Amino acid sequence: MRCLLQPPSDDLSCCEHSADDFADFFSTKIETIRQSTSSAPPSVITSRPVSSQLNTFRPVTAAEVGLLLKRSTNKQCPSDPIPTWLVKRLSPILSPVLAAMFNTSFQQKTFPVTHKNAIVHPLLKKPTLDPADVSSYRPISNLSFISKTLERLVNTRISTHMDSQSLLSPVQSAYRTNYSTETALARIHNDIISAIDQGDIVGLVLLDLSAAFDTVDHTILTNVLSERFGIRDDALTWLSSYILGRSQVVKIGSTQSTSHQLDCGVPQGSVLGPKQFIAYVEDADQIFSLHNISNYGYADDIQCLKRCHLTQSNAAISSLKDTINDVHDWCSSRRLQLNTSKTEFIWFGSTSNLSQLDPSDAKIIIDSSSTTIQSSRVVRNLGVFFDSELNMRDHISRVARSCFYQLRRLRAIRHHLGLNVTKCLVCSFVLSRLDYCNSLLAGLPATSLVPLQRVQNAAARLVLGLKTTDHITPALMELHWLPIKHRISYKLCILVHKSLHHQAPDYLVALFTSISEIPSRSTLRSASTGKLHVPRTRLHFGERALAVSGALTWNSLPAKLRLTTDFGVFKSNLKTHFFNIAFNP
Repeated sequence: MRCLLQPPSDDLSCCEHSADDFADFFSTKIETIRQSTSSAPPSVITSRPVSSQLNTFRPVTAAEVGLLLKRSTNKQCPSDPIPTWLVKRLSPILSPVLAAMFNTSFQQKTFPVTHKNAIVHPLLKKPTLDPADVSSYRPISNLSFISKTLERLVNTRISTHMDSQSLLSPVQSAYRTNYSTETALARIHNDIISAIDQGDIVGLVLLDLSAAFDTVDHTILTNVLSERFGIRDDALTWLSSYILGRSQVVKIGSTQSTSHQLDCGVPQGSVLGPKQFIAYVEDADQIFSLHNISNYGYADDIQCLKRCHLTQSNAAISSLKDTINDVHDWCSSRRLQLNTSKTEFIWFGSTSNLSQLDPSDAKIIIDSSSTTIQSSRVVRNLGVFFDSELNMRDHISRVARSCFYQLRRLRAIRHHLGLNVTKCLVCSFVLSRLDYCNSLLAGLPATSLVPLQRVQNAAARLVLGLKTTDHITPALMELHWLPIKHRISYKLCILVHKSLHHQAPDYLVALFTSISEIPSRSTLRSASTGKLHVPRTRLHFGERALAVSGALTWNSLPAKLRLTTDFGVFKSNLKTHFFNIAFNP
């Protein structure tokens, strides 16, 4: 399929740089960062009481391994002795053997040395970067299937320990069940819309860390896991064995670099590495709390918001500046590097307020690195483009352009494919882009959504082989695709249902209040039908906040649907509900 679609030039098989060039660049970059932070004061790790420590890992059972193998994808590593699909097929035979191997690893408190070598594939950071420049790539570790299976089992035990005691940052949305970039952006967008509706302006800073995963200090990480998360004794010894003594080689095509020992860092592409990283940066929240600034994070993507009245913009800039300086110092003490040259800043507000901003408040001067961060009009935030007035025109335009590009690629091979395969590819390459974070588009004028509806119409015509003159409504009905505006409503209701049933982050759960929970309204008839309280807004603009748009859309559902608790049944009935509204009014 990739050959048919003719992927762009990020294929490294014909890259002018060798595997050793990439390996040397990655190693040199880490050494440079380590040297730049070597003179920083020692990291201060504040101990916190943990009600229950994790001293040992619960033994693995053959049934647990078998279930995990069944759910695993067929991805594999060149170092795997047999294909992953064969391991899965032989699961009844191999599960007891693997369980015994994993339990031996726990008993000996050692991660197998033979699985500590990673095969690194350089991945282009952004499609717009120069593929001929080695600095445009990040190293992604490809690890053996067996080692990642063991990591998943350990990750389950660590996650249970952390989640049961709420040890992770409540605003960290990476690598956690029910959390995602979409939930993080939904809350950030809600906060910004609410502030603008109340006449305030909001400053948002998107912090950038250089090679964050690759520069994690092993000694500090061990101390963090012990002092902040109560992981001790055998469990801590095993985790120390996991991160120490690792090595990697870079592979491009059929060529492979010499092996490089890793004295720091956690592997990207692993299972435990990302979980260890979000634990490593957990106490950074204290910095933002100290300066009374809201913050949200997704792994090493950290962002902070400061809302204020227009007359207080200078004080807000000063507060953001002090926060960034403190984050810079904190990062250095953790042997991480805050890249202020790539850190972005943007003001959000009404057209009137933004036009009155003092030019001196359109930049943040960072003393620690002598860098000036100029205010931008548009920033890319976890894959979504936010403009200063949040009209989302830039985002919609870019999504439409990207989708039409994918449709042109698929049209070139349409004659090789059947209807079902084409529909599957369109859903993967196009509809997934239309649906990503579409809850942020709630409340926009219908004219703003026209480009996205054009994309969906073109996609339907491609799947069914229709002409541009053919009517689109029957096509959407045949494919059972909801139109764009109803897809947005569908997503809103999904987020609300998950929030009401605690299958969403606490920061989304806090946005919705049932009428039955309000003493003065608990006796009303609507309280027994699952309706939500709708927050008041000053302007129509404020109805775009998730707390408002979600509640309004939810309250418009039939009472029977609102009271459905089973998520699978709710999703099915919800789509039927909106399908009937869209095509059978």
